[in-house]
Amino acid sequence: MKVKSKLIDETGFNRIITRIAHEILEQNKGSNNLVLMGMRTRGEFLAKRLFQKIKEIENKELPLGVLDVTLYRDDFRKRLKQPEVSVSDITFNIDDKDIILADDVLYTGRTVRSALNAIMDLGRPRTIQLFVLIDRGHRELPIRADYVGKNIPTSVNEEIKVKMAEIDSEDAIYLIDTNED
Repeated sequence: MKVKSKLIDETGFNRIITRIAHEILEQNKGSNNLVLMGMRTRGEFLAKRLFQKIKEIENKELPLGVLDVTLYRDDFRKRLKQPEVSVSDITFNIDDKDIILADDVLYTGRTVRSALNAIMDLGRPRTIQLFVLIDRGHRELPIRADYVGKNIPTSVNEEIKVKMAEIDSEDAIYLIDTNED
């Protein structure tokens, strides 16, 4: 695997978070009924960044939780190795709330479908709105994001690698060539 190009740097990353925070607030007419949920792992950090940006804009702290969908994945039983399972951290009532679900890359839609199942096991929200940093195409399920940082169509031999300072020591998005040469 080799890096084809660096698509977004730290400045671009910050611009996306700022723009998406404003779009979310505009679409929902403020932050009164919003809750934020990030999907482990990078979605968790995206949700925390949205939390901070909305706090700056609205001067209000929203409920913030982390969703682990490992056991909800339809490919869970097909994997040979034991998956690393962590715990979701949702300490607030989601009934009749507008959930902003954050994830880094939208690809086939299967992870989002798993998240929807997990959320519905927790309660009955009014809406579930999806924010993804990158939409790379190749959907297998009828799922789309409400808020997209950037659309980056990829070929079957390409991947998107999101790096976040919290775990990768940099904020950047790379296009990776997966062809074996």
